[in-house]
Amino acid sequence: MAENDQAAAGSENQNQPQFALQRIYVKDLSFESPNSPAVFQEKWKPQVNLDLNTSNTKISDNQYEVVLSLTVTSKMEDKVAFIVEIQQAGVFLVKGIEGPQLGQMLGAYCPNILFPYAREAIDSLVNKGSFPALMLAPVNFDAIYQQALKRQQEEQSGEQKEEQTH
Repeated sequence: MAENDQAAAGSENQNQPQFALQRIYVKDLSFESPNSPAVFQEKWKPQVNLDLNTSNTKISDNQYEVVLSLTVTSKMEDKVAFIVEIQQAGVFLVKGIEGPQLGQMLGAYCPNILFPYAREAIDSLVNKGSFPALMLAPVNFDAIYQQALKRQQEEQSGEQKEEQTH
C-alpha cells in the first residue's frame, strides 16, 4: 500500500510546475573609455543612460536561455566618459508552465534573477576603469514586461484595423 502511495506522489510531482536556475554566465562584456585620461580632469557630474533588453531562446524541451542585455553610457556634457555593455545570461529549467505564465517567467522573472549579477559586473568594470562606483537602481521587470505586452497588443490591433480598411 505504501509503495502505491509513493508511486502516486511521484507521478503528481512530475506534473507539478518546475522552475530551476541551472547556470548563470556572462555571454558578452565590453568597457570603453574613449576620452580618458582627459575625462578624469573634469569635475565628475555625469549623465548616465541605461538601455536594457531581454531575449530568450528555447534550448531543449524544458530549458531556456534568457539573456539580459544592458548598455550604460556615462557622459560629461557631450563627451563620453565610459560605455559598458553586458549580456548577462542564464539557463533555466521551466517545466509544466505554458502560455502567458511562461512568457512572464522568461520575460520578467528570469531577468529579475539575472539583474544583480549584471549590476555587480558593471560596477566592477566601472571601478576598474578608475571611475566612481556605479550602483544601478533596481529595475521593475514586471512593469517593463507588461508595457511590452501592451505595446505588442496595440500594434496587433492596429494591424488588424489596417487590414480591415483595405
